[in-house]
Amino acid sequence: MRQDFKNGSKVENEVDGVMLVIEPFVVRYTATNCYLVYNSSGREGIVIDPGDRSAALWQRITERGLKVTKIINTHGHIDHIGGNDWLRELTGAAVFIHPADRRCYGDVNYNCSYISMPTVVKDADGTITEGDVIDVGGVGLRVIHTPGHSPGSICLLAPGALFCGDTLFAGSVGRTDFPGGSEPVMLNSLREKIMTLPDDLAVYPGHGPSTQIGTERRNNPFLQFL
Repeated sequence: MRQDFKNGSKVENEVDGVMLVIEPFVVRYTATNCYLVYNSSGREGIVIDPGDRSAALWQRITERGLKVTKIINTHGHIDHIGGNDWLRELTGAAVFIHPADRRCYGDVNYNCSYISMPTVVKDADGTITEGDVIDVGGVGLRVIHTPGHSPGSICLLAPGALFCGDTLFAGSVGRTDFPGGSEPVMLNSLREKIMTLPDDLAVYPGHGPSTQIGTERRNNPFLQFL
């Protein structure tokens, strides 16, 4: 099911009696989807891709009384990491990224901020790789390494939901012409990692509306010849 996001919209997925709440916040002039993810019965959550400061995101965290324990970057481009330092200072949360994209924090060419306003941010606190599991109040989000848009691009697979950064979009896929990008590698990630997932899995991309794997399998022109 396609859903156009606005700040404060909410999706709830019940998994074995545990309600995983997903709240998107659209940030930056690039309209990046930043996700606040938490267990509705607890007080801990994570933030995925804080691409910029967001008053609406911080208001929601404080309203819910949430303790943000981790900040996860699906990759190292500035429109996904630009709010890291701001949010880390407010929450004390640790920042994580795949090691292949770690250089993006300090290199304006690799984080692509050279396009508009060259920016560096502080280094990550740790790295995450294929098969690692991020705990969100008892619900696990498994890391899937999906290089192509960037060498260290990842997706996070939760029960019923896939946070896919700039790997897959509704009707499109991530571009591969930035430093470290590769079209053959991207196509392999889509074929071997993404298209093996079930049709009814909800997809939460880095930009644009949500979708489902089955919808993209049938209709996305970039996936028809994999």
